[in-house]
Amino acid sequence: MTAKRTRRKQTQSLQERLLLSAESARERARRMPPGKAREILLRRAKQNEVTSNLADWLSAPVVQRRGQ
Repeated sequence: MTAKRTRRKQTQSLQERLLLSAESARERARRMPPGKAREILLRRAKQNEVTSNLADWLSAPVVQRRGQ
């Protein structure tokens, strides 16, 4: 028998969740002493922001190139 997958209805967009996660990671990093764990949190925050920006960029309407 297969296990039933639990599903959640998302109330926020992916971009909003990524930005909130980035903000949360930065806040936790501020309270930590310098070190590897802090650097990992800051890297995760940056990755979430970049991913959110990419998702916005990919969902934007296509702009025609010049000269075409």
